[in-house]
Amino acid sequence: MSETVARAHLDRLWSRGREFLGCERAIMGGAMTWVSERNLVSAISNAGGFGVIATGSMSPALLSAEIAATAKLTDRPFGVNVITMHPELMALIGVCLDHKVGHVVLAGGLPPGAAIQRVRQGGAQVMCFAPALVIARKLVKSGADAIIIEGMEAGGHTGPVSTSVLAQEILPAIREVPVFVAGGIGRGEAILGYLEMGAAGVQLGSRFVCATESIAHPKFKQAFIRAAARDAVLSIQLDPRFPVIPVRALANAATKRFLEAQRDVIDRFNGGVIDQKAAQLEIEHFWAGALRRAVIEGDVENGSVMAGQSVGMVSREQSTKEILDELVEQAVAALALRTAATDDTEPAPKRRTPDEGRVRAGG
Repeated sequence: MSETVARAHLDRLWSRGREFLGCERAIMGGAMTWVSERNLVSAISNAGGFGVIATGSMSPALLSAEIAATAKLTDRPFGVNVITMHPELMALIGVCLDHKVGHVVLAGGLPPGAAIQRVRQGGAQVMCFAPALVIARKLVKSGADAIIIEGMEAGGHTGPVSTSVLAQEILPAIREVPVFVAGGIGRGEAILGYLEMGAAGVQLGSRFVCATESIAHPKFKQAFIRAAARDAVLSIQLDPRFPVIPVRALANAATKRFLEAQRDVIDRFNGGVIDQKAAQLEIEHFWAGALRRAVIEGDVENGSVMAGQSVGMVSREQSTKEILDELVEQAVAALALRTAATDDTEPAPKRRTPDEGRVRAGG
């Protein structure tokens, strides 16, 4: 398969995702709080991908300003990721619709049906995360226009099941709407594999942290460049009585202190010094402000360096366009190499002897 033919084949594989997102390459930028803002989002869209603003804990006014600023930097489509647990969820959706945002991603929990319908009634497409097939089916019934499946390899808040298992469970079963795959994807060969399994496209986060357009602190980027896949670990829960929301981040001094803080809280609870509610709040508040501390201030020892396991494939700072080009080239090369290998190993047709020809002709 020539490179031209391979590119055309790749375009066919992700044509559904490209059409749904309205972009050249069906590669979404993962919504990373403090990182996925106007500069990186517009750079991803300008390079042919699909940038997504991370709303995080933004107020409606802040989100409105961010959308407007992003629109000044790109004339291409981009989306907005809204956390379903945000106290002003419906107001944030209203801001997206006022700005004519074409795609709203509802994340961080099962979205209420009213939120899905509000997005659709406002003329935008709604995308939802599904951590299991039963939830994917429920979301499609509720009106989701597309599904994102994200495995435990992803950075930040994540679920208990790997991307490869979720893909096998969900991709063959959900055909009504486009399905995008996320979590642990760092190379074009993996993108190709999920597309061939039936995905409409993919979502990547960690690979874009070290983009030149990313505003992440240089120390935050260096932590990514130095890290191996095994350095991105899930937060540890010491006592089932005090649940810890699983978050994947690079192990650092704060990670160790979090274990010590949990032990201290548990000891004080067991000793009757504090009640269960106060103990739980202490544990939950440990990481307050920790992500901003790492991303913006560069305190990578005392902050939360959220990263997916694909961080091991981040080797240097690159422009967003270089990253997207590299991913596409890897997918195209894999396609071309696979076909070339098949052609080389295919046995040549057996040549008949003159006698065999005469016998068959007369026979």
